[in-house]
Amino acid sequence: MTRFPETRGSLVAAVRSPDEATRARALSTLAEAYWRPIYAYVRLHFGRSHEEAADLTQDFFARLVEKPLLERFDPEKARLRTYLRLAVDGLVANDFRSRSRLKRGGGKEALSLDFEAVRSEVEERRAGVQLSPEELFEREWARSVFTLAVERFRGTCEEDGRELRFALFSAYDLEDGSSPERPTYEDLARRFGTSAVDVTNQLAAARRDFRRIVLDLLRELTVSDAEFRLEARALLGIEPGA
Repeated sequence: MTRFPETRGSLVAAVRSPDEATRARALSTLAEAYWRPIYAYVRLHFGRSHEEAADLTQDFFARLVEKPLLERFDPEKARLRTYLRLAVDGLVANDFRSRSRLKRGGGKEALSLDFEAVRSEVEERRAGVQLSPEELFEREWARSVFTLAVERFRGTCEEDGRELRFALFSAYDLEDGSSPERPTYEDLARRFGTSAVDVTNQLAAARRDFRRIVLDLLRELTVSDAEFRLEARALLGIEPGA
C-alpha cells in the first residue's frame, strides 16, 4: 500500500513566522477556510448583528498574528478547528474590552472578506438553528470547506479547459433543491450537446477531481496525520490511503 502523505503541520507555525510573506500566506489559507464559519457562528450562536459579526471576524484574524493565540495550541489535545472555535468564544466574551482597543484589525489593513456575499444566506438559516455550539461550528466549517473546494475546482477546470466537466458537475451534484428532481444523464447530454456516455465519464472524473481537491484542502488545514484522517472521515466518509 502506498504510504499516506504527511500533512502540513507547519501551517500554524507559518502564522507565527517572522517572515511577513510567510505569515500572510498562512493567514490567507486559514482565513479562506474559517472566515465564513466564524462569521456565521458569531451571528447564529451569539445573535450578533451583521456589522458586529464582521468586525469580530476581522478582529479574530488580526489576533492570530498580533497575539500569541496559536502558541498555546496543542494538536494532541484538540483539533485545530475546535481550538479556534473556543478562541472565538473567548473573543466574543471579552468583546466589551476588545472593541475599545482593537477595531477591524487594530488599525492595520483588514483582510478582504466579502461578508455581504454570505449575509443573506446566514440570515435565512438563523431562525431554524437548534444546534449545540460545537455542532453549529462544525456544520459551518464543513460548508466552508466544500464551498472553497468548489471554487478551487471551478478555477482548475477553467485553467485546464475542462469547463464542460465542471458544468456537468454543477448541474448534477450541486443542485440547490429548487427543482424537485435531478436531471437525468440523457437530459444533461441534450442540454450540453454531448452523449450520455460522455456525461457518465465526465461526472465520474469530476467526482474524483473534487474529492482530491477536498483532501488537498484538508491537508492544508490540519496539523497532523491523525487530524487529517478524522476530518476526511467526517467530511467525506472515507479512510484516506486505505
